[in-house]
Amino acid sequence: MRLIEQPRTMSSGSSNFLLVPIPEYPVLDCVPNKNVKIVVLGASNVGKTALIVRFLTKRFIGDYEANTGALYSRKINLDGEQVSLQVQDTPCVSLQDDAEGLYCQEQINRSIYWADGYVLVFSITDLNSYRTIQPLYQHVRRIHPSGNIPVIIVGNKSDLLRARQVPDHEGKALADELGGPYFEASARENHESVQAAFLHLCQEISRALAGGNGEKRKGGLHLARPKSPNMQELKRRFRQVLSSKVKSATAL
Repeated sequence: MRLIEQPRTMSSGSSNFLLVPIPEYPVLDCVPNKNVKIVVLGASNVGKTALIVRFLTKRFIGDYEANTGALYSRKINLDGEQVSLQVQDTPCVSLQDDAEGLYCQEQINRSIYWADGYVLVFSITDLNSYRTIQPLYQHVRRIHPSGNIPVIIVGNKSDLLRARQVPDHEGKALADELGGPYFEASARENHESVQAAFLHLCQEISRALAGGNGEKRKGGLHLARPKSPNMQELKRRFRQVLSSKVKSATAL
């Protein structure tokens, strides 16, 4: 399978990665004993950003700006242990015309190398997005050819049953083939399904780190943490959603 790298797009004065800290409340004074790093991968319009925001904030935002790869950070309590969690959003990947390779930006490769665990997302309403999962997993395995990789497969948009193109049993069969669990979730309708998927992966990563399989890799991403929490970006998006709903109600 061939890999074609697309050039990275960078806006002036900014990098490809936006660090958006989402603090756990109440804020705990102790320093986390463990860092858990997750990257979310998948095709376009499968709901990667919506899943991340739903997991971290319990809220759903319907519309997002073009995904340039944001890094979300927060502290969580995992099985009684204080953990620093980082979740890397990524631009989309897509199949080549011959369906034998991936179009994949270089920053995605860096994110794969950096992460401890992987969420591979497709939409149950988009068969092509489902078809990207296996070559995407194989690409991850080429970057990490040895050892067990904590990975989950998520079929998003499970609330759109009438538009379903990927049966539940096909999602499960693919996950079994790749050696990871399968979760169907709805970022729009069901926070619990999203939370269950991400927490399962966090626990798998935590066990791998405790077993010595998650040693820090040389040459990975080194992204500085901000000096203070900043949720202005998500707050702005929430205001936009609320404003559009108010305008729609007024127009009726």
